[in-house]
Amino acid sequence: MIDSTTEVKETMHDDTTSSAAEVDFTERYSEVIGKVNETLDKVDWSQVGRVGKASGVLLAVIVAQILIKGVLDTINLLPIVPGLLELLGLVVVGTWSWNNLTTGEKRSAVMAKVQTLRKEYLS
Repeated sequence: MIDSTTEVKETMHDDTTSSAAEVDFTERYSEVIGKVNETLDKVDWSQVGRVGKASGVLLAVIVAQILIKGVLDTINLLPIVPGLLELLGLVVVGTWSWNNLTTGEKRSAVMAKVQTLRKEYLS
């Protein structure tokens, strides 16, 4: 029978190794923070307000669409309301068409108004 001896090696924590790791971490941390600050200095902060406003408007539109969809889905659950709303829409379109499109003068007035609005808002 062979006797095998096992050597137990003790691992000793060296203070110089841990302090070197801390220095290395501090240097890397300083580098990263320096790069972040450098990047933030390059940002045109006057444009950030516009981006914030645009993203706020976009968020508000998304929330409004979700709420409108919820209301319309709720209305569609009621059995008679969707049919009545379709009928109301047909009546409103028919009335507007009768009042504004029956004669050539009225049609040209509507086209002139559309052109005016188009110039005002798109030009």
